[in-house]
Amino acid sequence: MIDASVAVPALIERGVQRTVLPNGLTVLSEHLPGVRSVALGAWVRAASLHEPREKMGVSHLLEHMVFKGSERRTARELALSLESLGGSLDAYTGREATSFQARVLDEHLPQAADVLFDLMFRPALREADLRLERGVVLEEIAMVDDTPDDVVFELHNEAMWGAHPFGYSILGTRETVGALQVADLRALHERAYGASQVVVAAAGNVAHEVLLEVLAAAGWADLRAGSPEPLPVPAARAAAASERVVERDTQQLHLVFGNVTVPHGDRRRYPLMLVNTLFGGGMSSRLFQKVREELGLAYSVHAFQSFHRSAGVQGIYVGCAPERAREVIDAVHQELLLLQREGIPADELAMGKQQLKGQVTLSMESTSARMYRAAAVELFDEPYRPLSEVLARVDAITSDDVAEVCREFFSVEQQTVVRLGPAAPV
Repeated sequence: MIDASVAVPALIERGVQRTVLPNGLTVLSEHLPGVRSVALGAWVRAASLHEPREKMGVSHLLEHMVFKGSERRTARELALSLESLGGSLDAYTGREATSFQARVLDEHLPQAADVLFDLMFRPALREADLRLERGVVLEEIAMVDDTPDDVVFELHNEAMWGAHPFGYSILGTRETVGALQVADLRALHERAYGASQVVVAAAGNVAHEVLLEVLAAAGWADLRAGSPEPLPVPAARAAAASERVVERDTQQLHLVFGNVTVPHGDRRRYPLMLVNTLFGGGMSSRLFQKVREELGLAYSVHAFQSFHRSAGVQGIYVGCAPERAREVIDAVHQELLLLQREGIPADELAMGKQQLKGQVTLSMESTSARMYRAAAVELFDEPYRPLSEVLARVDAITSDDVAEVCREFFSVEQQTVVRLGPAAPV
């Protein structure tokens, strides 16, 4: 049982609560009584951003290795544990955190909490398993290398960030993964997999008090606290804008333009999201209409963006015939110049707000999305904002806000450009 005197839940929004247990574990939940499922996830604040270059990929390899068996379950038993109940078990390694998630019927929440605890905090980490799983990860790296529209983003991150860990491959390289040993995995697990570095979030048909009791029964409340100090991260520092050409024998030329923007907590995030939506977020966007519909230069063209605690990134991807590269680059530059100089007119801005609000609202129609939203409170160290407040923030974006981010972040000169594909025709 959890001592209520030291673990009082705080109501963030109707149905959303947060508790910090005595061992430092943060637990958040959103009660959705209209469903029969629960999404349960745990985030460890250790990922590629915290790795030295020579250990690149260690967080991702550890994420793989915990599924190879625990003190209580074999790898097959872990795989069957929730799938046999109709649920799912998954994990991923990101830039700032490694996440493990389960989705189950509400009646199977105790099993999900027990399985997640088992694989995360009692992994076997055997030498024989490492030999096998290293091969699996090397195959994953090879798969990315064989997929040009994946590898071009890896190359772009490297070009844009230089020696900073934001430019590292989350998977690692063949050399770094090949050199990692069980001792490296155990050292990372000992250092990062403590309660004070873990965030648990759940959404679905579960009351917060029930979730706390389920976690306690599975061992989460007794987890060692670990170090309260976060893993060190170098200050975000991008390289100077540049252009890089990587020759490869492919049918298409893959182009990525991109630059650094703002962190997740910056007030300009919402205007940037709005501009990105209108600029390259769908079939009605400026880039799609110009590059594909009007000029017929590409099948795939879109804008992208991401926001982290210390920095954000935005960019453009285009896949085109090698002989049309110059036309594509000129067309993208033209749209960037137009956006920077003229911004977005009022009627287009109103349409973009409606589009963004619709996307945000629709994205909240699943228990997994609600789970991620709850976890973001801790992962980004920001106040919880209910959907109504998020939509109000979108509505409050002014023409001046949009003009500011267009001028500041959409200049041609800021773009780091990577071209992956055949050599330019003579």
